[in-house]
Amino acid sequence: MKDSKLRFFGINKVLPYLKNYKKALFGLVAGSLAGSVVDTGVPLFQRYALNRFIGEGTLEHIALFVVLYLALILSGALVNYYSALCSQTIEVGVEKDLRNTAFSHLQTLSFSYFNQNSVGYIHSRVMSDTTRIGSLVSWTLLDSIWQLGYVLGAVIVMLIINTRLALLVIAVLPVAVLFYALFQGKLTRANREIREMNSKITGNFNEGITGARTIKTLVVEDAMEKSFVADTAEMRRKSIWAARLRGLFAVTMNLASSLALAVVLWKGGVIAKTQVGTFSMFMSYAQGLMEPVRWLVDAISDLITTQVNIERLTKLLNTKPDVCDSEEVVARYGDSFEPKKENWEPIRGDIRFEDVSFRYPDGEETILEHFNLDIPFGTNVAIVGETGAGKSTLANLICRFYEPTAGKLLIDGRDARERSQLWLHSAIGYVLQTPHLFSGTVRENLVYGNPKATDADIERALALVSATDVIARLEKGLDTDVGEGGDLLSTGEKQLLSFARAILADPRILVLDEATASVDTITEQKIQSAIDTVIRGRTSIVIAHRLSTIRHADLILLVKNGRIVEQGRHEELMKARGGYYRLYTRQYEDEATSSVLG
Repeated sequence: MKDSKLRFFGINKVLPYLKNYKKALFGLVAGSLAGSVVDTGVPLFQRYALNRFIGEGTLEHIALFVVLYLALILSGALVNYYSALCSQTIEVGVEKDLRNTAFSHLQTLSFSYFNQNSVGYIHSRVMSDTTRIGSLVSWTLLDSIWQLGYVLGAVIVMLIINTRLALLVIAVLPVAVLFYALFQGKLTRANREIREMNSKITGNFNEGITGARTIKTLVVEDAMEKSFVADTAEMRRKSIWAARLRGLFAVTMNLASSLALAVVLWKGGVIAKTQVGTFSMFMSYAQGLMEPVRWLVDAISDLITTQVNIERLTKLLNTKPDVCDSEEVVARYGDSFEPKKENWEPIRGDIRFEDVSFRYPDGEETILEHFNLDIPFGTNVAIVGETGAGKSTLANLICRFYEPTAGKLLIDGRDARERSQLWLHSAIGYVLQTPHLFSGTVRENLVYGNPKATDADIERALALVSATDVIARLEKGLDTDVGEGGDLLSTGEKQLLSFARAILADPRILVLDEATASVDTITEQKIQSAIDTVIRGRTSIVIAHRLSTIRHADLILLVKNGRIVEQGRHEELMKARGGYYRLYTRQYEDEATSSVLG
């Protein structure tokens, strides 16, 4: 039964993260128990003082009493401080471990996961959910041990001193439990709704920041504000409702506490005549026993609410990537975090599609069907087509961001699945249409692909992509900070640096995903002149936006509706006067018209 309860609340999924904090956990338990003993003992000292010094009218041994009482109070403060310190250690430690685990796991997930889940949703899982879980296994645990220890101690003391009166006081507890039962369902449901609403607000807030530029260009600030205000108003409404429930429950708990005091006053009158200290002690315990009931409501509510956080974080950690290495491959080649590079074979760069069929994990339509293509090392392959035609699918398969639904993708004559993803990715240079730089300096961004690169290597890569002038214009050169996402630089500058970063890694396979689509004409000319140089001695996959840039490609693939409809060299496709011819001619006419009008 106990184990099933743990499973119900999801606590069993968090227990492994406490193993690293056994010493702090022991200190928390010991300190909490010691603190409950001290708090249980305080009314006993009060009983003695009232019965002895007031009831008997003597001050004999009062000095010793004061010393012992101060020692009790001081020891209580020390053990409470120590248990709180242990609790804090557990909280921040478990949060750190959970976040590290979640972040590391995110690095292993496939592209499909990030396509299906927003940044705000993922951020809430890694940050907010781990905070709630850390608080549960630390402060909630601390309170539970103290409360249970106090109840047990108080009940034992009362039964020893006056069993009949003790039983009368304890009889009030079922009334408090009944009040709890009436409110528990509503409080739990209200807290769950608040957590879900908070997660939604966090996601919208994140999108409002990351999409600030788009919001301004679309002039939808007013719509975004109204949506956010509506969400926060709903959050306010739900929070007020929950606060009213808690307030009403607090009143009923005070009523139960008053009822316990009334019982003591009613039946304890005789005791009060001769033993005022014992009477005072029973009043303290009667009132104090109601606090654990209040705590029980909050603890159960937190436990059930945090169950949602545990479920959501566990769902993230249990998510399996669409692309993963087999156990045999990991044993030989290692994984992304512990690679066994000594077992890695050199990559030449031969690529072959062998009877490949493919559909995306979240789709039903087959994109490729029984597709065959041989790309020998050193071949320059261009993939063209209308926007949304599926040009990136082939590049994603080559990079093993996705795997064939059927058939094989061979790298150097072997199935790509027979070697590790990191082995393949280490030999690929990928330049995206929308360049991304990490926060930090230009130098730090450039050496991501090759941490051992020297300044001479960096200068050579920059010169190769005609980016030397970019660095010269920056105030601190290579040590200039690029800002979050590289926002302190222009799109063209970011693209040139992204290109240099890829080249610095000296990849055997180079993928350019519409690398010139987001830059101006001058920057495009710089990149295009560099492409002709850097693709030599490499297998290159160029997803082209402007067809004039790929006329000299060894192989051109025309993609339409996710399928390859034409393939060949530029001259061959132009003579065929098919889809490529029409696409090229139309684009050429548009460029010529723009040139004349310009």
